[in-house]
Amino acid sequence: MRLVVDASVAIKWFLPEELAEEALALHQGGHKLIAPDLLNAEIGNILWKRLRREEMEMPEAKVVLESLRKLSLDIRPSKRLVEAALEIGSEFGTTVYDGIYLALAIQEKAILVTADRKFFRKIDNEELASSIQLLVARQESEGDPDHETG
Repeated sequence: MRLVVDASVAIKWFLPEELAEEALALHQGGHKLIAPDLLNAEIGNILWKRLRREEMEMPEAKVVLESLRKLSLDIRPSKRLVEAALEIGSEFGTTVYDGIYLALAIQEKAILVTADRKFFRKIDNEELASSIQLLVARQESEGDPDHETG
């Protein structure tokens, strides 16, 4: 399966966070993983915030960045996605950054997997529903057959 992953999922491959186990299972699930080049900057920004809050130190942040570079992710340029992302943002009230991930999923006929519930809930559109999926806890998805799954 072809999946686009955003920074809210990818960071969980490296740092202990809620849903890290589910994100790792996704990463190790044999899927073709795709992300826009924006992912690198967003991961860097997440690390910067953690450094500022003294939740980690620079050597650990550098290890995360090095590990990110070594992943077998198919990284795509975001410059061709900005116009579609702007339209998505305008229609659904999302950031252009989030829209880039969704635009990539649509372009690649893939599914965007996100752990960002706020973003996921904004995409209230039957046509786009097949292009976005929420990463959720396994017991949460197993307990409710109609629940979004990850």
